[in-house]
Amino acid sequence: MSKAEKLLKRFLSKPKDFTFEELVRLLVSLGYEEATTGKTSGSLVAFINRGTRHIVRLHKPHPNPELKRYQLDEIENALRKAEVIE
Repeated sequence: MSKAEKLLKRFLSKPKDFTFEELVRLLVSLGYEEATTGKTSGSLVAFINRGTRHIVRLHKPHPNPELKRYQLDEIENALRKAEVIE
């Protein structure tokens, strides 16, 4: 099992300690890149999959780096709807 597969498995298990950095690594492994233009320089960030033109938007967690459960749920639903994950 590759590191990307392990990270996806961890993400889908919705751990309480899943960090923003882990999410960035996961999305990059799925073909997304962080948008660096527009209003994404603050706490709102966007990740774009150039192949599918799908965008994932979320607020960076602060002051703690862990994502909330509802954020994990929303990201999972968006990735499944875009058929990026099964």
